[in-house]
Amino acid sequence: MKNGKRTIRVLLAKPGLDGHDRGVYLVAQALRDAGIEVIFLGLQTTAEEVVAAALQEDVDMVGLSIFSGGHMTILPRITEKLRQAGLGELPVIVGGIIPPDDARTLKGMGIHEVFPPGCSTADIITCVRSLIPLT
Repeated sequence: MKNGKRTIRVLLAKPGLDGHDRGVYLVAQALRDAGIEVIFLGLQTTAEEVVAAALQEDVDMVGLSIFSGGHMTILPRITEKLRQAGLGELPVIVGGIIPPDDARTLKGMGIHEVFPPGCSTADIITCVRSLIPLT
C-alpha cells in the first residue's frame, strides 16, 4: 500500500527463446514511475514459471513481451495454464511483433490487449489502470 491505497502489481515476463529485451525494460520502468509495482521474471521464461510467479506474487495482471514469432504457440499455452491454475480472470496484456490478424485471434483467446512496437508507454499505463480498478 502507498498512501493508504493498494498498489497495482504487474508481473512482466519474456516467454520463449527471444532475447530482445529493451522494450520490456522500458515498460517496466514506465510502470514503476507511474506507481505500479513490477515483478520482472526476466528472459526466456516458461509458461509454468509465469503461472507459478503469478500465483506466488499475487499479481493483478500479467504482461508478456514476445518478439520471437512464437506468439501463437506460447501465448495460448500461458493463458491455458493460468486458467488451469484458477487464474483465468487475471488480465493478460502482450507487447511485441504480432500481426493484426494474430492480435485479433489472441484477443479472442483471452489476451486483453496487444501493444505493437513503438506504442506509447502512457497507453500501456492507461490500459493497466483501466483493467485493474482499485477500490
